[in-house]
Amino acid sequence: MPERAVRPWIRRALIALGLPALAAAAVWWLGRPKPVPVLVETVSRGSVEASVANTRAGTVEACQRTRLSTIAGGRIEVLAVKEGDRVKKGQLLMRLWSDDQRAEKAYARAQLETTRKRVAEACTLAGLARRELQRQQQLFEQGFISEGGLDTVRAQADARSAACATARSDVAQAQARVDLVGTASQRTVLVAPFDGTVAKIVGEVGEYSTPSPPGVAMPPAIDLIDDSCLYVAAPMDEVDAPKIRVGQPVRITLDALPGRSFAGKVRRVAPYVTAVEKQARTVEIEADFDDAASAGRLLVGYSADVEVILDRRDGVLRVPSSALLQGGRQGSGPTGRVLLLQDGRLVERAVKTGLANWEHTEITQGLQGGERIVTSLDRAGVAAGAAAVADAASAPK
Repeated sequence: MPERAVRPWIRRALIALGLPALAAAAVWWLGRPKPVPVLVETVSRGSVEASVANTRAGTVEACQRTRLSTIAGGRIEVLAVKEGDRVKKGQLLMRLWSDDQRAEKAYARAQLETTRKRVAEACTLAGLARRELQRQQQLFEQGFISEGGLDTVRAQADARSAACATARSDVAQAQARVDLVGTASQRTVLVAPFDGTVAKIVGEVGEYSTPSPPGVAMPPAIDLIDDSCLYVAAPMDEVDAPKIRVGQPVRITLDALPGRSFAGKVRRVAPYVTAVEKQARTVEIEADFDDAASAGRLLVGYSADVEVILDRRDGVLRVPSSALLQGGRQGSGPTGRVLLLQDGRLVERAVKTGLANWEHTEITQGLQGGERIVTSLDRAGVAAGAAAVADAASAPK
């Protein structure tokens, strides 16, 4: 066959054979699995804390707070303060109508004054009787009066002395009566038991103030707060309570001051468990601010969260806690599994863990600094062996 006739045939054969191969290659290319975009983070060193936090919102409390009510009920006669006023210890806050008690006290004082004058009278007569007894004693010794006459004078002197002593006792009794009436008058008066701020007043001048009887909750007449000393009370899960000790450092955050945290220490751990219906059993702890002034003016009643720092390690290899494949804050106990991005593939690796919190977990074995760990475990297709590519949103570390 001539050469020119052969060449077109060869070209046609090559084309016939090449087109199916190209089509198959195109089908494979279009149908191949696409790499899964994943978020990755470079394994690095840093600080890791083991901590526990309150289960429900805590509250900023005052070291001293008292809800005052008068012992006796009555009509409010004097309100010496307003809500928000700062008061000193012993300052008058409120007084009920007590004209009857003031009149009784004035009467008791008048009786006391009368009794004191009777003392002067009785004791003057007793002194005169003693001097008369001395004179009669001399006359008896000289024989001018009989022994019976001397006995009569001695009896009169003794009676006058007894009257003087009785009058002095009456003075003490009258003074006790004045003190009693004065004490009773305090049942209608409220004074500040400490320096503080008047938070709330229930009642106005002219209204009737009712004390709280036993077993019946009544609103206090005056709510007094010492806001110079504040702490945070927070409920902790009973499971975490055995780990908490007085003096441990805490981190306090306030909803009213977002983005800020304040150092403090545990000041008290309640010695009992609180059981609230339909809620977990908790143990209340109290935490002091290391420097409450740094927070500015805090209001009693602010909601607050307390994170108790149980342990801390610096300069350790760590990964995001969300990167651990097996649930919990530390994977499955002291071990866990992670996914790494290596040469375009996801590779699963077992690791050993140490301290952990919701943000970071310490890695004690299984990883090295600089390796890239997958943090977007919830994305579809993320599994060991899958082709993957780092998402552009991955934060450089």
